[in-house]
Amino acid sequence: MFEIFPAAFATLFVMVDPIGLTPMFAALTAGMTLRARMSVALRGLGVAAFLLLVFGLAGDWLLATLGIGLPAFRIAGGLLLFLVAVEMLFQKRTERREAEAGKVAAEDDPSVFPLATPLIAGPGALAAMLLLTAEAMTPAGTVGVFAAAAAVLALCLMAFVLTGPIERLLGDTGIRVLTRVFGMILGALAVQFILDGLVAFWIDAIA
Repeated sequence: MFEIFPAAFATLFVMVDPIGLTPMFAALTAGMTLRARMSVALRGLGVAAFLLLVFGLAGDWLLATLGIGLPAFRIAGGLLLFLVAVEMLFQKRTERREAEAGKVAAEDDPSVFPLATPLIAGPGALAAMLLLTAEAMTPAGTVGVFAAAAAVLALCLMAFVLTGPIERLLGDTGIRVLTRVFGMILGALAVQFILDGLVAFWIDAIA
């Protein structure tokens, strides 16, 4: 559990990006009272937690059903995470998220869409849960992955509660710098997933 937690936390933290979500959450809940804003945050995080849980628990079954080997999934998941990292480095991910948020900015309750999905539990985060739980191998490792997901969602809640102060503290430039730093970290993790998949495939091939 304690061995996989740091890598799982780092991967999910970068994929969900609580700090980068803060200005979009502010835009989605503009004009709401603090009570209404927290209600939206809790509903959105609840739906996102359910989606991450389902994808984490169904990971092994899904791979077995589709006949996909773990090495192939590691490589595919690594490639997907790498593409997300490139988007973060060039700010494309933030622009796309802002566009998705803007589509429903006028709706009364944005908690399910776009907050829960695709902003929190997006395709990248769901794929990361599948990949991490597939790599966990043991029940304790799986618990570590879910603990990491819970910790990231708790940070999201904290960021949503502190939306105003965080925006003023970091500013647009600070958020963009952090997004690029997280993108570099995610890129390195993605390459490691790909290398692990290639090594596992080579071992299976010569066994």
